[in-house]
Amino acid sequence: MSFTLKQIRYFVAVAETGSITEAGRRLNISQPSVSAAIAELEDRFKVDLFIRHHAQGLSLTPAGARLFKDARSLLDHAEELRQGAVGLGQAMEGELHVGCFQTFAPIIMPRVIRAFTAAHPAIAITLHEHHVQGVVDGLSAGQFELALTYDLNLTEDLAFEPLVAMPLHAVLAKGHRLAREKEVALEQLNQYPMVLLNLPQSRDYFLSVFSSRGLRPRIAQETPSFETLRGLVASGDGFSVMHSRPASAQTLDGRQVVYRPVKDKVRPQSLGLLRLARIRPTRRSEAFAEVARAELREGGG
Repeated sequence: MSFTLKQIRYFVAVAETGSITEAGRRLNISQPSVSAAIAELEDRFKVDLFIRHHAQGLSLTPAGARLFKDARSLLDHAEELRQGAVGLGQAMEGELHVGCFQTFAPIIMPRVIRAFTAAHPAIAITLHEHHVQGVVDGLSAGQFELALTYDLNLTEDLAFEPLVAMPLHAVLAKGHRLAREKEVALEQLNQYPMVLLNLPQSRDYFLSVFSSRGLRPRIAQETPSFETLRGLVASGDGFSVMHSRPASAQTLDGRQVVYRPVKDKVRPQSLGLLRLARIRPTRRSEAFAEVARAELREGGG
């Protein structure tokens, strides 16, 4: 083998901290040892892994970024091998990084993490909340091993397991004229100003729901915050449309919203587990997936 796990561990530490000095502090080793390990990897792989910025640390080259996600996976599996060598009957331990789409992270992740921690107390969960594209980018960069998100604009290098179908519904103020309806049509909603969730991919998706039916909503406000969106809707005569639906109808400022199903035939978004297709899942991530399946299918997302 042309490299060692120690060199890979040093490389990952530098990639995560962006600094030889900080990596040395994290690993409790000298700065020259870290520098030597990186230089030897670059020499053996015949490629530059970092761009050196004068007085500003280091950043990954495109080749380094590709190596980083595989290196993180290699270290995860090496840790599993160590645990297995100690004793197959021992409980899993360590850290698991999990991504989640930010609008429904506060709705579903607390109960999933609570259930997972109860079943696997030796594994610490680190949660990463992002917009849809951020979840995909985080997986590709090796920041986390799996994520909970929607099946929106997924590419062939990603493996998605659907868990719950999330239908589209309108978000309205409690006193809105349409709140009296059992369900509402997009054409009805289009008569009122819209509060739009402004996140990468999400914004274009929600607008396409209307444009595909020849409708062009009048945008009154845009926000990247789900709670701000609900507050704006509750305090005005506008509306929004969402797939995520909290259990509480009360906004953070004490007002009320109501949710009404959309009459039009809009494909429900699937909420599910997302991974990189070519990366073999670790035992820790498989255990998390098992808990997520049980919690989401039981609770309906």
